[in-house]
Amino acid sequence: MSTATDTPLPFIFTDNAAAKVNELILEEGNPDLKLRVFVTGGGCSGFQYGFTFDEITNDDDTAVQKNGVTLLIDPMSYQYLVGAEIDYVESLEGSQFTIKNPNAVSTCGCGSSFSV
Repeated sequence: MSTATDTPLPFIFTDNAAAKVNELILEEGNPDLKLRVFVTGGGCSGFQYGFTFDEITNDDDTAVQKNGVTLLIDPMSYQYLVGAEIDYVESLEGSQFTIKNPNAVSTCGCGSSFSV
């Protein structure tokens, strides 16, 4: 496992995202939860992002800590997410976790799928 750090490189895990994760963990009442971000095949552009809560950190996960919460990324997803910014955005269209990914050659309109 990569060493967790307060300097979230090679990923940017924003304060907004960390605050929302912390809020959701408090609502669940389980301080062992961590946010897992992953990439799977599918979506309208070829790959899509996924978010889930996980209590288990696998040996090969990259873990990034920010403001007391942990973000986990598995090795397969890592290669597609290096340099990405994971954020939480509240707007008139709704509230959601977002990923700004410099590796994506194109994205779809919904922002949840991409191609490389």
